[in-house]
Amino acid sequence: MSSVAYLRKPPSRSVQDGASCLQDVETIEQLHPDFMGEATSTYALIRAGAAKHPEAPALSFFLRSQDFREPHVWSHRDWLAKITQAANLFRELGIQRGDVVAFILPNLPETHWTIWGGEAAGIAFAINPLLEPAMMVELMNAAKPKLLVTLAPTPGTDIWEKASAAAKSVPSLTQVLVTSPLHYLPGAAAPLLKWLTRLKLPKRLGALPVVDFHKRLARSAGDQLRFQPPALDDVASYFCTGGTTGLPKIAVRTHRTEVANTLELSAMFGAAVQGAGKTMFCGLPLFHVNAQIGTGLTPWAAGAHVVLGTPQGYRAPGLLQQFWDMAAHHRFIFFSGVPTVYSALLLNPPKGQDLSALRYGVCGAAPMPVELFKRFEQETGVKILEGYGLTEGGCVSSINPPCGETRIGSIGVRLPWQSMKTVLLDDQGRYVRDAAVDEVGVIVIQGPNLFKGYLNPAHNKGLWIEITESRSQARLWLNTGDLGRMDAEGYFWLTGRKKELIIRGGHNIDPKMIEEAMHQHPAVALAAAVGRPDPHAGEVPTVYVQLRPGIAAESDELMAHAQRTIAERAAWPKQVQVLPTLPTTAIGKIYKPALSLLELESVVRAEASAAHVTLVSCQAEQDPRLGLVVHWRASGDAASLRQGLSAYTFRHQEGGDHDGPVS
Repeated sequence: MSSVAYLRKPPSRSVQDGASCLQDVETIEQLHPDFMGEATSTYALIRAGAAKHPEAPALSFFLRSQDFREPHVWSHRDWLAKITQAANLFRELGIQRGDVVAFILPNLPETHWTIWGGEAAGIAFAINPLLEPAMMVELMNAAKPKLLVTLAPTPGTDIWEKASAAAKSVPSLTQVLVTSPLHYLPGAAAPLLKWLTRLKLPKRLGALPVVDFHKRLARSAGDQLRFQPPALDDVASYFCTGGTTGLPKIAVRTHRTEVANTLELSAMFGAAVQGAGKTMFCGLPLFHVNAQIGTGLTPWAAGAHVVLGTPQGYRAPGLLQQFWDMAAHHRFIFFSGVPTVYSALLLNPPKGQDLSALRYGVCGAAPMPVELFKRFEQETGVKILEGYGLTEGGCVSSINPPCGETRIGSIGVRLPWQSMKTVLLDDQGRYVRDAAVDEVGVIVIQGPNLFKGYLNPAHNKGLWIEITESRSQARLWLNTGDLGRMDAEGYFWLTGRKKELIIRGGHNIDPKMIEEAMHQHPAVALAAAVGRPDPHAGEVPTVYVQLRPGIAAESDELMAHAQRTIAERAAWPKQVQVLPTLPTTAIGKIYKPALSLLELESVVRAEASAAHVTLVSCQAEQDPRLGLVVHWRASGDAASLRQGLSAYTFRHQEGGDHDGPVS
């Protein structure tokens, strides 16, 4: 029998506030075997959701944190019309089914119009606006977009400067569309700022026409699509994943990918977050799948309401400080964030606001420290649901059941209609067998929500695993590259990452980006970047280098070099460590697990020093069942050290032996 996860419990329901919420995955599947129904595209999902409650609010947007009580609001009818206008506009500008609309935008209503209108007409391609122009050029030249939608010159942001510089080096582009957040600026200064923006906006970038998105949009029909809508197996979007080095790694996702994962996620939450009056908050960036699918397509497909909080999201001045007031005013039911968001919210805890509507906070992208998890639930009363997902699987693959048991530290159970299990592979990455209960293996997933593959075929090597189960044909499963175990009740637990990505505050950083930059320094012979545990960001990058014989270089010099040559600011290492030799395997490859263990020990020693605690011993190891564990022993009272270590996600054990309980 396959070890595909399910909750081994009798079918059960939990009723809260009159809204039923199923907690048994198999029961959900049995009730809705044909779960995709007539949903043929992401546009069709939005249209069906709008038909449920056409006059109810679909999106509320405020430009500044202090404006949250007076947002701009679109009904579902109006929201669908804007997306339809965008789709028709893109088709009028030459976008056909296989053509790409790239966008470099902050969180704006226009960003959503571009995403879903772009998917209806062609392929939408999200580019992180925090990237440097050289990286933007590399990505766009790989995807070959015809259109670029970006920000007009705007005070306080350099998006136009970077995007316009990049666009000049992308031969496939035929036109640049620009929008401005100043459309939503209240007050007497707004007309002057808009006029200054128009003065700074050129009519052309070289041979490229520059067009006002809003003016051009107004000339397009919003009642219905003026072309054949997409089908499930048409490509919907491109997403950058895993950082970029050399040729970009771009995930190709179909409408089936996004429709299936949206309906899977919606079914897991049930009626608790569906329908008019159910409000979700979006503060994560819209170039990320979590914001697009989890707090975008999913609520709109259910006729619910999204509050889009400023162009900067959680990074906006004053937003986290006013979050609980916003939650009470708009009666949020649900929001999604990374551990750094939850940590920041605890610095500004609720102060008597009516949060009776707020039920769930979803945490993904990076593990949440156990103590932070407990404190947040105790101080706010909000139930945290830790989950797991990846761009290649749509967005979400597993989550702690909203109305079932939450197991702290677990990434939950699989979503309905997608299979997830742990397997053992041989040295060539071939399937050997399913892992036993609580046995660590590679996490693999299979289902209609999987992506098509990477745009560059070279990146697909080792991605798919062929597994033949008893009395069935062979199926292809996606190798997530993550290590984990499944317990007896179908809950999954991550124990490590076979991939080497560094996850900083939910943002994926490819270590090769750092390593290649360091190798450009004349003194560096070898470089290896790993993640250093961090109580706020989850991980921050650190890099170890081995110098060339006879050439000296100090850490400060190497750090300055890294900051000059690494295009992505988030990837700048926090530390550069020089070692006489880097650890290697028997065949001469750099052995990064040894460096990761050094970082763990370094963190414990740093916390001990900060707490004025003397360590007698400190040793990190990779436990085959529990993952990374640090064993330490201190002289005297170590309560302050224990408290400091509770902010981290790695496990630590106090005492001189390895037989005691692990915290």
